[in-house]
Amino acid sequence: MRVFVTGGTGLIGSAVLAELLRHGHSVLALTRSDASAQAAMRAGAEPVRGSLADLEVIRSGAAQADGVIHLAFANDFSGPDALAAAVAEETAALTTLGEELLGSDRPLVTVSGTPWVEGRPSTEADPVPTEGPVGGRGRTVTAILELASRGLRSTAVRMPRTVHNNGDGGFAGLLTGIARRTGVSGYPGDGTQRWPAVHALDAAVLFRLALEQAPAGTAWHAVDDEGDQVRDIAAVIGRRLGLPVQEVPAETFGPLGAIFATDQPASSAHTRQTLGWEPKHPSLLEDLENVQP
Repeated sequence: MRVFVTGGTGLIGSAVLAELLRHGHSVLALTRSDASAQAAMRAGAEPVRGSLADLEVIRSGAAQADGVIHLAFANDFSGPDALAAAVAEETAALTTLGEELLGSDRPLVTVSGTPWVEGRPSTEADPVPTEGPVGGRGRTVTAILELASRGLRSTAVRMPRTVHNNGDGGFAGLLTGIARRTGVSGYPGDGTQRWPAVHALDAAVLFRLALEQAPAGTAWHAVDDEGDQVRDIAAVIGRRLGLPVQEVPAETFGPLGAIFATDQPASSAHTRQTLGWEPKHPSLLEDLENVQP
């Protein structure tokens, strides 16, 4: 299959790109810079220069492909306006991808976060949030899945709060960065709230399985660790960096503070049983031992 991948050289994307190529697919990779284009070529993909804002490039990439995996996102959490702009940019790009693939029965695999449900781990049957700081992403992915009734094999891989590799990535990576800047390995609230996690190399396998197998209109959970307590995550980071570990105000974490403070475990039982997905790489707490002082 010839696959167009957005975000193909990031933490998750580079793993997805390698997984696709290893299983006989060819890849067109959207790249924003010369360095990213060179990385894609070294991996064996064909670079397509552009960004999520280049909608004609996005449309052309999808037109040339047998399927699409969408991973790119600006990841600008510096403030509410920056986050809203990132969500709006992604919405326009996904809408363009959906329009191009509509009626073709080709797969469009997109990404969202796992939802949170009070009192229990969320499952693939639970809806993603459509309100709050990242509610726009939930609304967009929901709209893309609804295109399944119009000849688009749209599916969503829901990612946990931390997708990690070699001690970096996701919410845990943000905690590490904030700890380096502030001199404290902090967590909001009492730290008993739980975050799910997955290794990037395991997540990459699920993206390939969704591309190859997933029925239209379905959602899947890329969750290995159902939920690690945030204070346990902060404790490993603090030990690795030689910093004190303590509660800090939610405002420390900017527009994500409220999300950081939320208990949000998630299950992947249905995904494992249905698609045969079996994570094999280190857990989050094991992988955080790779954080460098």
